[in-house]
Amino acid sequence: MSLAELQALERSSVIASYARQPVEFVRGEGSHLWDEQGNEYLDFLCGISVTNLGHCHPRVVAAVREQAGRLMHTSNLFYTEPAMRLAERLSSSSLGGKVFFCNSGAEANEAAIKLVRKARRGGDVVVVHGAFHGRTYGALSATPQEAKQAPFAPLVPGFRAVAPEPEALAAAVDEHTAAVILEVIQGESGVHLLSDEALRAARAACDEHGAALVFDEVQTGMGRTGTLWAYEQTGVTPDAITSAKALGGGLPIGALVTGERLSDVLQPGDHGSTFAGGPVVAAAALTALDLTDDEALLAHVREQGGVLAAELERLPHVVSVRGRGLMLACELDVQAPAVARRALLEQRLILNATGPTTLRLLPPLTVGAEEISEALARLAGALEG
Repeated sequence: MSLAELQALERSSVIASYARQPVEFVRGEGSHLWDEQGNEYLDFLCGISVTNLGHCHPRVVAAVREQAGRLMHTSNLFYTEPAMRLAERLSSSSLGGKVFFCNSGAEANEAAIKLVRKARRGGDVVVVHGAFHGRTYGALSATPQEAKQAPFAPLVPGFRAVAPEPEALAAAVDEHTAAVILEVIQGESGVHLLSDEALRAARAACDEHGAALVFDEVQTGMGRTGTLWAYEQTGVTPDAITSAKALGGGLPIGALVTGERLSDVLQPGDHGSTFAGGPVVAAAALTALDLTDDEALLAHVREQGGVLAAELERLPHVVSVRGRGLMLACELDVQAPAVARRALLEQRLILNATGPTTLRLLPPLTVGAEEISEALARLAGALEG
């Protein structure tokens, strides 16, 4: 089926909630994708930080094939080994509490909101400006962006947005606060790092008033910043984290992981999901977690992230570079959406614009030095176009 035929099907049959680029991908391997005409693309977006291990990692593919041939679904009315093993691995790799599985990052944040609201009945939730936590109602209510929220008001009450600064966070928390929910690095708004001082202030305020501190690690987790979880680099330990995106190795899964204090707040009947933690996606996630939780790979992320950041600063029209590990953004003195489109259509380099002058790069954690050099050459071509 041609691209034109797919576009016709979309116009007639698909709700117009996405602005798709005019490319159909049919195959992927490692850092590369191929379109229906056989053209090769270098992927420095990873499906928005989902294919962190590259496309179709052979061990993840093997785990999916083996599990899909044996058992695909039972529901959470019964036990399956992959889900139980994955929960143990997630807990032991992070906060040491318990895990609730779901199907996406937004769902993981919904679970976190229910968790903290049950722990402190009727409590408010503090978030910060620039945050993005998802598009379902609770997660959207925690996402203080007017363009995203306004069409769907009224939203869930009890959310309060403040500046991502130590003083504002400290002042926002009191005995009526259920939780502070933060991204260590705000991804969708353009890779903006919250300062360690802000994170420490939130931790201290939550401790003082008995509120929970939740870190949204949907995009920053699974090795993206050079440690398995981004919070490990901050000196601040939250009471819960949320994970998704790269957790499934390319398949949809989300997880809420608690520390010990909140591990028994949710009880049978409080929350649920039919497909969550199914055997196929749990098998994929177990393999992805095993591959990612490897110091050699994480050191590679830190090293190559430093190389990529330094070389990006040398490119024409790049004003500044920010980020951590292989989660990077460039500020340009030209329009970023036009650059991203030229990069895709003329240079066959995949990245995206998160604002008028902001380019975001999320290459595979496995990216090689030669691929980084090639991506830089292609991006230079797009910037000069």
